[in-house]
Amino acid sequence: MSLRRMHATDFRCLHQAEVDFDPKFTLISGPNASGKTSLLEAIYVLGRGRSFRTRRLEHLIRSGSEQMVIFGEVDIGERHLALGVQGSADGLRAKVAGERAGSLAELASVFPVQIIDPEVHRLIEEGPSRRRRFMDWGVFHVEPQFVRHWQSYDQVLKQRNAALRRREPRLVVCAWDADLIRYGELLSEARIRYIEQLIGQARTLGRELLDMELDLSYRPGWSRNIRLREALELSWAQDQESGSTQVGPQRAELVIRLDGMAVKDRISRGQQKLLAAALLIAQLKLFPDDAPIQPTLLMDDPAAELDDVRLAGLIEHVRRQRVQLIVTTLHAEFAAFGTPGRRYRLDRGLVNPV
Repeated sequence: MSLRRMHATDFRCLHQAEVDFDPKFTLISGPNASGKTSLLEAIYVLGRGRSFRTRRLEHLIRSGSEQMVIFGEVDIGERHLALGVQGSADGLRAKVAGERAGSLAELASVFPVQIIDPEVHRLIEEGPSRRRRFMDWGVFHVEPQFVRHWQSYDQVLKQRNAALRRREPRLVVCAWDADLIRYGELLSEARIRYIEQLIGQARTLGRELLDMELDLSYRPGWSRNIRLREALELSWAQDQESGSTQVGPQRAELVIRLDGMAVKDRISRGQQKLLAAALLIAQLKLFPDDAPIQPTLLMDDPAAELDDVRLAGLIEHVRRQRVQLIVTTLHAEFAAFGTPGRRYRLDRGLVNPV
């Protein structure tokens, strides 16, 4: 029910890195610039098919190498399921159980992974697209049809936008509207159901970690007072001018408020980090208990930018979660999480058991 092992080749500064993980808690220590974050990044790429640090695939390939390869095994009940990701100038390819993955969502379905790192505040600080990804990862794991609906919507949206860019007549562009509306409303309904569940967990964590009232709301990407069909009709002139569809779930927003105020630019970096971590923990609490595999939570230097009291509160909540925990730290000991089942030390890209 967890990541069993991983082998990364020519990933960032890691020439060859092989790690066997404890199903509950693995601690990885080492000095700055030793490769700790790169190791967590490799794990993340194995479960997401993308990095949490960069959008550019070439940045993941070790200098002087033509490709990077990550291989892993996850335990699902009594089975060991193989996963693989290969990146090169030709793009990124993934395999699940030896078969080429039809989409990167196949990785996430068998290896759900989240991370709390020193840059986690970007969930609060950056634009709506990051919060949509956060939201959709959660919906994906509780709504089985969500990924299929999203793929269908994305395909139709691309076709409609292509027609807009070609300056096709309205009749041609709007031929895609029926499917766009159907799948767009299904996506929005699934997100609303999810946020309604997430709010309860988030409010509790807001009070306990930040001593503030945390609230969430969902903006669907068009006016709440009308249906998507009417929103598309009203946005026709804007769609024509911009050459792309201006309303729909691709423009949705997760609105986060503390004590009734929008949080962006109103709270400190440390508070942003703690708030983002609280949202991630709330998300993990909603993960189905009967799922054959439970999520893996990566924590990269959790002490960064948090005072001792806030850090202790965060750790206490993390320890309560039913997750596999993989933590990096500057120090060989980090007793706050308990005794790790496995320990490793990284130095100059080399991984050694302790």
